[in-house]
Amino acid sequence: MDSSHRQQSMADQDKFKDDHHQKPAKEKADASAAHSTVTLTKEEQEDSDPWDLPELRDTGVPWSALDTRGKLLRVLASVAKLVVLLGLLYLFICSLDILSSAFQLVGGKAAGDIFQDNSVLSNPLAGLVIGVLVTLLVQSSSTSSSIVVSMVSSGLLTVQVAVPIIMGTNIGTSVTNTLVAMTQAGERSTFRRAFAGATVHDFFNWLSVLVLLPLEVASGYLYVVTKLIIDSFHLESGEAPDLLNVITDVLTESIIELDDSVIKGIATGDPEARNKSLIKRWCQTFTNTSLMNVTVPGPDNCTSPSLCWVDGNDTFTLKNVSETYYIKKCTHLFVDVNLSDLAVGLILLALSLLVLCSCLILIVKLLNSMLKGQVAAVIKKILNTDFPFPFGWVTGYIAILVGAGMTFIVQSSSVFTSAITPLVGIGVISIERAYPLSLGSNIGTTTTAILAAMASPGETLGNALQIALVHFLFNISGIILWYPIPFTRLPIRLAKGLGDITASYRWFAGVYIICCFFVLPLFIFSLSLAGWQVLAGVGVPLLVLLIAVIAVNVLQTRRPGWLPAPLRSWDFLPRWAHSLEPWDRVVGVCTANCCCCCKCCQFAAEDQGRAAAYDNPAMSGDKEAGTDVEILKMTSL
Repeated sequence: MDSSHRQQSMADQDKFKDDHHQKPAKEKADASAAHSTVTLTKEEQEDSDPWDLPELRDTGVPWSALDTRGKLLRVLASVAKLVVLLGLLYLFICSLDILSSAFQLVGGKAAGDIFQDNSVLSNPLAGLVIGVLVTLLVQSSSTSSSIVVSMVSSGLLTVQVAVPIIMGTNIGTSVTNTLVAMTQAGERSTFRRAFAGATVHDFFNWLSVLVLLPLEVASGYLYVVTKLIIDSFHLESGEAPDLLNVITDVLTESIIELDDSVIKGIATGDPEARNKSLIKRWCQTFTNTSLMNVTVPGPDNCTSPSLCWVDGNDTFTLKNVSETYYIKKCTHLFVDVNLSDLAVGLILLALSLLVLCSCLILIVKLLNSMLKGQVAAVIKKILNTDFPFPFGWVTGYIAILVGAGMTFIVQSSSVFTSAITPLVGIGVISIERAYPLSLGSNIGTTTTAILAAMASPGETLGNALQIALVHFLFNISGIILWYPIPFTRLPIRLAKGLGDITASYRWFAGVYIICCFFVLPLFIFSLSLAGWQVLAGVGVPLLVLLIAVIAVNVLQTRRPGWLPAPLRSWDFLPRWAHSLEPWDRVVGVCTANCCCCCKCCQFAAEDQGRAAAYDNPAMSGDKEAGTDVEILKMTSL
């Protein structure tokens, strides 16, 4: 009886294998797409507007139904969750700091080399792209901005040349929160909100550059205004305050400490900096400079004729010689590790990404657990409610100030925008409120740069502060362009459109990040290297085509009657050229093939196991199984 069941089971498995292998890939992809569409349609039916904030329901026991012991336990649990949440936020901020250090170890010297080519930097578009790429390499706009400030202070760059680079650093820093949004791709509606909340920052920066970079090239607007401000005030050197760094440095400096002067030295052309390690070994040093007798090749190399004498075949002169005495060694984990900067950077990169993703997942789960019922209603009401008429317009500007203040406290726009991205995803903060918070974050990070520039020496204070003010004025000008009038808040509409696309085709989020932050900058950079003629010959037709496509899309939506009949839809093009559905099928087929390979391996393992049992029944260790195999042998004969 058992053997007949086994035979039937084996026959069913073989039939399933055959059916599975014979099923066309297109049919499987269609089934997958249909399933995706059904899910999306169901969600849209449940919630007519996917951008409405979800109601966070409290599924636990109501407070009024709890006894004294239950209330005490709930309070203790809430306090414990709050403490754990603060601890996770602390680890999250520290992991971002370590991530920045890891990227500097991996690509910091390359970033310094990129900044060295002054002939390329004189091209505004190339300068913009270099600002983007360097900020992506070091994952810190503060680091890339400080390199620019150092080069301007040393005279290697003029302020006019540095302006496009500063704009590029503003774009490069917005990739971090976009990557953070990818961790919420598991649930469709959450991912829609999170990705839109992150990319609203991207669209603001790109649109601001599209308008202000041509304006700056044509008129020098940012340079002239900041020059007037610098000349109007008699400024003295100051000191940049340490706020959150005082708390986070305790952990981060116990893991790794970097010597930032090495990247600046490479960028400014110091030949000795290239052979130095970015890992700081000595945290306390003393440099003593004194006049000493030094042997030189000949009288021409003497410091002056009066301080030069010849003794036999040797020529001597008096020269200032600096000697560095190493007093105290650093105490971080990698101070005595005999590894290259690249190896240490890759180790820290893997660990920081692991901690970063783990903290984000746990933070989202804790927030979902804590923000329930009345608590969620109160928080959402505080964060998303406008002031009563006629002062409703003030709310957004207060949100900008809050974003600037919070970023000033944490001293990183990436930290602040990455922290609010999960809140947008779970529905605590709306896209409309996240937008002014992100704009304020842009301002907050520039105020930190201004204070840091004021710590420069007196002779370089003017140029350093002017570059920092350029960054500040660029963001203020962007806010004036894209916020005061509701109609001009294009970043919100563009982010929502992208959020809808990525909710339907989640793989498109990765395509967006790769194309927007890597492929497009590298393409523009390569055209810039080829010269203005190639850049204009290739770039201008592509730009005109892009503007024409956008204009036709807008007219198709709003005024289709203004268009000729063939242009009222894109149906005259191949479907792959105007729809993501064929590409989604390709992705589905590739995914199905991967799954198919996994199942084939599983079936092959099962076949091998059955074949081994067929040849050697004793391998099974089961008397009954051996009898069944013998019956199978007899049946096959």
